[in-house]
Amino acid sequence: MGNVMLALARTFGSLRSSKVWLYVLTPAIVSLLLAIGLAVGALGWAVQQMMEFPPMTLLVGWGLVWLAHILAYLGGWMAIFALAYLVASLLAAIVIMPLMLRHLSQTEYRDVAAMGRDSFVAAALNSIGASLVFVVAWVATIPLWLIPGFSLLIPLLLMGWLNRRTFAYDALSMHATDSEWASLREAHKAPLFMLGLTMALLAHIPLVGLLAPALAALSFVHYGLEALRRSRGEAIVTIEGERV
Repeated sequence: MGNVMLALARTFGSLRSSKVWLYVLTPAIVSLLLAIGLAVGALGWAVQQMMEFPPMTLLVGWGLVWLAHILAYLGGWMAIFALAYLVASLLAAIVIMPLMLRHLSQTEYRDVAAMGRDSFVAAALNSIGASLVFVVAWVATIPLWLIPGFSLLIPLLLMGWLNRRTFAYDALSMHATDSEWASLREAHKAPLFMLGLTMALLAHIPLVGLLAPALAALSFVHYGLEALRRSRGEAIVTIEGERV
C-alpha cells in the first residue's frame, strides 16, 4: 500500500507543472463534450431502448412503470458515463500517456534506462483490447445492478480493472524488458489493481472525475517507473556509450 500512496503523492505533486496540466485537461475536456453531446442527442433513445428489455418490461408488467423509467434513465446515464470515460481512457492511453512518459523520463526518472520496446501499435492494441473486454463485461453485468449496492460496486471493479489493464502495460513498455515486465506484473498484481481502483473511485467525484483517466495514466507512470527503478537496484546500465 505504501507504493500506491507514493505514486498518488507524486501524481498530485506533478500537477505543479503546467505541461502536466495540459496533458490532464485534454482528455477531460473531450470526455465532457462527449458526455454533453450524448446526453442531449442520445439519452432519450437509450431510455426507450432499455424500456424494451428486461427487467424494465417486467416492472412495467407489474405496474411499476415509474420504477422502470427511473432505472432506464439511470442505466442511460451510466452508459453515457461509461462511454465518455472509455473514450477518455483510450485518449489518455494512446495519445497522452507517451507524452507524460517522455516528460517524466526526462525529469524525475532520468536514471531509469529505457530498455523496452517503444511500440505505439502494441500499446494501442493493448488499450483497444482492454476497452472491448470492458464494454462486454459492462453490458453483461447490467442485470446484476438491480441487486442493492451492485450498481456502485460493479462499475468500480470494472473501471479499476480497465485502469490496471490499460495503463500498467503502457507505463512500462518503453522502459522494461519483457522479463522485467512479467516479473513486475506478477510481483505488483495487487497494488496495481488497488491503484486502478483508487483512480476509479476518483472518477465518481463530480468534476474531479473528469480528470480521472489522465490522472490514472500519470499515477501508473509514477508507480511503474519507481517499481522498475527499485527492481534494478543500484545497477548501472549503459546505453549508446552513456552510463545512466
